[in-house]
Amino acid sequence: MTARDAILGKLRAPVPLDLAAQAAALVAGSERPPETAGSPVERFAARLAGPSVSATLDRIDDASGLPDAVRRYLAHHALPATLYLPPDSRLTSLDWRGFRIDEAVAADQMTALAVAKAGVAESGSLVFETDASAPMLPNFLTLHHIVVLATADLVETIEDISVDLAEHRAHYWVTGVSGTTDIEGQYVRGAHGPRYLHVVMVG
Repeated sequence: MTARDAILGKLRAPVPLDLAAQAAALVAGSERPPETAGSPVERFAARLAGPSVSATLDRIDDASGLPDAVRRYLAHHALPATLYLPPDSRLTSLDWRGFRIDEAVAADQMTALAVAKAGVAESGSLVFETDASAPMLPNFLTLHHIVVLATADLVETIEDISVDLAEHRAHYWVTGVSGTTDIEGQYVRGAHGPRYLHVVMVG
């Protein structure tokens, strides 16, 4: 018997398994892996710190502490006190004295601030809306992406996010920094977007 005959013989042989039972076993129970213990905030923080997201987290009591939180992050990375600020009244109404605020994003923007619509404890994902006060482009041009997330906007799973496109052009999800392994199989951060992601959780 040739190798070809052996292969064809195996293909023609009856399948010894009960395919119906096998299919039923595949869909039985939850498709989600079990969640780790802890509150949604603790699980979200753990996801951010994991290698697949590679983000950092800071927590503040209320929005008035945001400029100081941004200042701490910039100082930690030895960056100038310069950032793009979207025309969102929740941000522009804060005290940004000591910062140079860029009203238009540049192609080589070093730091940009954004407000997330929601955060997902299950995956560490951030959800954004696009409108006149929340342009999308700065979130992909900048090297350091600083995201403001209210604790009240943290949800358990992606399915828990309410989607209303009536007043927004689109929603998009960001899970960690951009990266690629296309270059000689080496993982490279910031290949097609921000290299650093920092979340400031408010509340």
